[in-house]
Amino acid sequence: MIEQYSDCDFEALLEKYDYKFKRGDIVKGVICAFDSDGAIVDIGSKSAAFLPNYEVSSDRKAKAENVLEPNTEYEFLITQDCDENGKFTLSYKKVHLAHTWAELEKVKEADETISVTVTQQVRGGLIVDVSGVQGFIPQGQLCARETISNPGDKIDVKILTLDKAQNNLILSNKKVYETNMAETRKNVFEQVEVGQIVKGEVVRITDFGAFVNVGGVDCLLPLSQISWKWVEHPTDLLKVGEEINVEIIDVDYNKQRISLSLKNTEPDPWIKAEEELKEGDIKEGIITRIKPFGAFVEVLGGVEALLPQTALAEYQNQNNCILNAGDKINTKIIKFNPKDKRISLGLPTDSIESSVE
Repeated sequence: MIEQYSDCDFEALLEKYDYKFKRGDIVKGVICAFDSDGAIVDIGSKSAAFLPNYEVSSDRKAKAENVLEPNTEYEFLITQDCDENGKFTLSYKKVHLAHTWAELEKVKEADETISVTVTQQVRGGLIVDVSGVQGFIPQGQLCARETISNPGDKIDVKILTLDKAQNNLILSNKKVYETNMAETRKNVFEQVEVGQIVKGEVVRITDFGAFVNVGGVDCLLPLSQISWKWVEHPTDLLKVGEEINVEIIDVDYNKQRISLSLKNTEPDPWIKAEEELKEGDIKEGIITRIKPFGAFVEVLGGVEALLPQTALAEYQNQNNCILNAGDKINTKIIKFNPKDKRISLGLPTDSIESSVE
């Protein structure tokens, strides 16, 4: 038998089973429909609740229909008690942000790396979005290698400081690099040994040499190790971004330093010089550089010898000329010390009649 209810009984039944929602409650609701101002949400009350667009996301331009799916259940915060029409006002972003802050606290405690999105470049660093929470990366916490600055760019960070009450989230990209670098250096130093030939990329050039990245570690290529020939500056032979083969000539495990040689990947020209040259030989060479104490002359490919200033001046006076780098000149090998890679030159007796080509 079906029970019959009067209108009064029906109202009482609704009151009995109606949820007693109030402002500040977190409730679950299903998206029923969208309109231009937001979304209609069924939270199980007498009438549907309303989610304004401005309570959907931290992005003020976001609309509910572009963020949430219809007929899908989400969690909401009741921000206003029911109005004269019996509708509660809801917020999705406040619940979402609360969950995000909770997750960020776990991330910081575990010292994990997260990916964030750049939203704005400012004078002191970058403003980023972390699932709706605004974070800041100070300029000093950006790795020098990073060129990220455009909105929408992704960047990996670790959390330095987090204060939900003050809505303060400070991040570091540099810390991620240092953590990764420590692991990279450990792996590289476990594998390298003196004498190995490895491939690297020139990443930085200085007056005293170049830094070559080998397996993620920047290693020093000294100026003296670039070529068997004289090199005035590393840029004469190298450029940033160039890949080269180098030999590992020193590994300092205590200071975590690796030194490289480019010239050792080529035959030592002094070995050939020891076979072909001897004291007393007359050799035509090319002046490579002139110093106050004399001129350096390449007498064999990659082998330079010194012609003292007195001999250089005598040659110029007798031939009424001024010698420059690139000029050819006949010389005589006076002293040859292949062990120390040194050759001293003089002028052959008939060189006084020579002329500069």
